[in-house]
Amino acid sequence: MDKKTLRQEIRAAKKAHTSEELQAQSKLILQQLAEHPRFQAAQKVMLYASLPDEVQTLDFLEEWRHQKTIILPTVVGDDIIPVELADNVEFAEGDFHIPEPQNHPYTGEFDLIVVPGMAFDKEGHRLGRGRGYYDRFLAQHPHVHTIGLCFDFQLLPEIPCEPHDHIINEIIYC
Repeated sequence: MDKKTLRQEIRAAKKAHTSEELQAQSKLILQQLAEHPRFQAAQKVMLYASLPDEVQTLDFLEEWRHQKTIILPTVVGDDIIPVELADNVEFAEGDFHIPEPQNHPYTGEFDLIVVPGMAFDKEGHRLGRGRGYYDRFLAQHPHVHTIGLCFDFQLLPEIPCEPHDHIINEIIYC
């Protein structure tokens, strides 16, 4: 099955679940992340501000923003620009209706990068939304451990992959 068809199937699967179901699953997934040894040890974590159909991270971000250095992606042109979620930083709606922090670009290192995806497989292949933002960004940080977050119906037996696709180290799902 090609990537375009998989994206359509995942969108349909998401619509088959209520927002309450996705929120309940999100809490379980994020509890697993919070208890994960790599997350606990990390001081500088790149997360993401979720869209309505992704594992819901907004409350999680608020919970951890005072305990760790939290970095979020912003989209500028064809690139992800990391931005620190500092104490006084506010969000604004960015491209693609993604909540983005309004701050200067973050230029430091990362201990962990947590990524969303349309779907994953157990080998770490990730199906994104089709524009390659994360693949390009992760290629710049090949030695940073990555964890993908998804709902159980987003974990597939196989994701078609191309040479430029970045492999995710671990997947947390529920």
